[in-house]
Amino acid sequence: MSRPDLIKDVVASIAEYIPGKSIEEIAKKYGFNPSEIIKLGSNENVLGPSPLAIEALVSTASKVNIYPSANASELVDAISLYTSLPVENICASGPGMDGLLDNLMRLLITPGDEVVLPTPTFSYYEIAARANGAVAIHVPPTKELAFNVAAIKDAISDKTKVIFLCSPNNPTGKLMAENDVRTILESTKGLVFVDEAYVEFADCNLSHLVLEYDNIIIGRTFSKAFGLAGLRIGYGLMPAWLKLQYMKIATPFNVSYPAVMAGVAALCDKKYLKKSIMCSKEGRKFLLENIPFKSYESQANFMLVDVAPMIARNVAESLLKKGIIVRDCRSFKNAGDSLIRVTVGTQEQNEKVVAAFKEAKACSDQ
Repeated sequence: MSRPDLIKDVVASIAEYIPGKSIEEIAKKYGFNPSEIIKLGSNENVLGPSPLAIEALVSTASKVNIYPSANASELVDAISLYTSLPVENICASGPGMDGLLDNLMRLLITPGDEVVLPTPTFSYYEIAARANGAVAIHVPPTKELAFNVAAIKDAISDKTKVIFLCSPNNPTGKLMAENDVRTILESTKGLVFVDEAYVEFADCNLSHLVLEYDNIIIGRTFSKAFGLAGLRIGYGLMPAWLKLQYMKIATPFNVSYPAVMAGVAALCDKKYLKKSIMCSKEGRKFLLENIPFKSYESQANFMLVDVAPMIARNVAESLLKKGIIVRDCRSFKNAGDSLIRVTVGTQEQNEKVVAAFKEAKACSDQ
């Protein structure tokens, strides 16, 4: 029996998170062997995880009967070396960066607080904030889908508790300039959350701002460049004062011991990380030059493609019928109906994607 009366009223008005399509889902729908499908809809690392991370998982499997350290200290120490920030400024989180977001919203948001969301962007920010009683203030992008910094500043009020900035942004792949981030930090009494999930693929990062400002937190993940999406490991870089408060409400033991050690191993394998980054940088250049639709330059491991005057749903469907999963971006607020996000694949995969887009365009031109 359903009991909706037990659920908070706000939940009814929250749009469900829409993930990328799975290999199993598409294989069943279109009659493919799962091994034939190219999955380029969820921005995963197409090369897979570091061999050292796999070894760490295997070697720790027999210890899953024991709780990990409550604060994932081994991983925090490794992240400290990787980022050159003190451990006092680092929190590991699970599941993924989403766990960091959930904990922050529990810590910060009281009903009626406002959060500013430059769109289009990752939808879970709004879900996590509104589930805790926040009011979402959406800021549309510029005509070229860049951050509208002036509009973001105008959206800030005395009720603003958090401003979300995804840089590189999902789904556009665009960076926000450091000076613009500084401007926003200095324009609000609230907290600025900078999502750097794709920062390893970008030309710069903002981690040093954590030591300069008391109202910034940077979220990161092992799901993208490190190829550990299935382990759901994230971490936050934040002022020391905020970490002290965050740890009071953080779920204990929220990163498993195998995940902790796999994360440590992945951070140590710099050669493999460099290989993953180069694969994406070379691949996105190839896609940008060869996809026969308007494509946006990206600082992430994906490309945003505008198939106008065609509809994203139709083009994405035509690729699905060829066993290629991409992301129809209609579920992203203010993204319109002609944008498709494509994860950068291997060279062979990228060539198949380009061929599929060319075929879709040829059909539309007839």
